Amino acid sequence: MLELTGERVIPEKMDPLNGMLLEHLARYYFSVEYANGRVLDIASGTGYGTKIIAKAQKSVLKEIVAVDNDEETLRYARAKHYHPLIHYKKLNAEDTELPQKLGQFDVILSFETLEHLSQEETFMNNLYTMLKPGGTLIISTPFGAGRGKPTNEHYHIHQLTENEFIRLFDLYDEKEFYYQRSVLLEPKREGKHYPFGIAVCKKKKHD
Repeated sequence: MLELTGERVIPEKMDPLNGMLLEHLARYYFSVEYANGRVLDIASGTGYGTKIIAKAQKSVLKEIVAVDNDEETLRYARAKHYHPLIHYKKLNAEDTELPQKLGQFDVILSFETLEHLSQEETFMNNLYTMLKPGGTLIISTPFGAGRGKPTNEHYHIHQLTENEFIRLFDLYDEKEFYYQRSVLLEPKREGKHYPFGIAVCKKKKHD
């Protein structure tokens, strides 16, 4: 049985008012209206968010590929959050051959992933390659002291600064940045502190 440890989000085993759960749910509900066609949810965890997208957007979706690197977590997702549009796959987000294995997508979602990865450039290149021209990427991360700097979060390699996060998307044609405090996601307001950043980026239709 999958245990509730670390940063693993298992809604069925958590208080409905748990702050981390609410933050994660807010990001998925924020992204619902963007989802269409073929969707990738990379680092999908236990699948609860992938299923939110599948149920809400089933009329405009072809499929959702949900990728995670932990087989036990994927078994739980398949059992608890099955949906006919979802295909759960065990793959590594930092695998340079990931685009060849998965193909291209109209929309890519990746929430709270960057801070766990040592091969950030490979990951970002994978996302760009897997996104169809004109496609949309929605990605979030917590802010911190910066790339390569220590963090108090046990499971995080580091936490990017806001400027480091924004610079990741220079290749994209259209970029919008949102900021999150608890369940509130909004454009940046001066003087406000935001623990999380969310980028919504469109790839150029023609490179």
